[in-house]
Amino acid sequence: MQTVTIAKNTAIQEQHFILPGYHNWQQFKTIQALIETQTGLKISYLDGVIELMTLGETHETIKTMIGCLLEQYFFNQEIEFIPVGSATRESEEKEVSFEPDESYYLGEKKDHPDLAIEVNITSGNVKKLEKYKRFQIKEVWLWHNNKFSIYHLTNNEYEQLSQSKLLPDLDFQLLETCILMSSKIQAIKTFTKELKI
Repeated sequence: MQTVTIAKNTAIQEQHFILPGYHNWQQFKTIQALIETQTGLKISYLDGVIELMTLGETHETIKTMIGCLLEQYFFNQEIEFIPVGSATRESEEKEVSFEPDESYYLGEKKDHPDLAIEVNITSGNVKKLEKYKRFQIKEVWLWHNNKFSIYHLTNNEYEQLSQSKLLPDLDFQLLETCILMSSKIQAIKTFTKELKI
């Protein structure tokens, strides 16, 4: 069996790798255990397909800024929330395992988070939504090409919307602008100032 090694390079960019062939759940769990010690590497599983993704600095900066600004919004709007970050969602029965970049329960804790966010720097793929659908996560935001695509679960299918149904008053244009600001302090100041208007 080959060993997967990821070089520790702080400038590494996000990359995706699909392992060839079909892999059953036990094979996936074996591979997952082998790479647990590797930092900056995510693994996901869907219907026998194993995907590995390296996490670069750009990915981590954007993910962190999304969480920071979104939590400012929750505080400002007095929305109760439980942040659960990239906690693994997996089920052998559903043949799926994955980690969102950020995820939140809104209000009280339920079986699964209400909102999940995935950051895609080098590639975006709506097929990823199938993983979230199997856990009935109400809303998924995919970040790609410096903007969000918003998907809401309706009648067991994700529909793409221009505005969040969970957070209908959130100004996504402002959020996207602030996420991309080079000064993170200025980004937070601008975002919170606009929220108070």
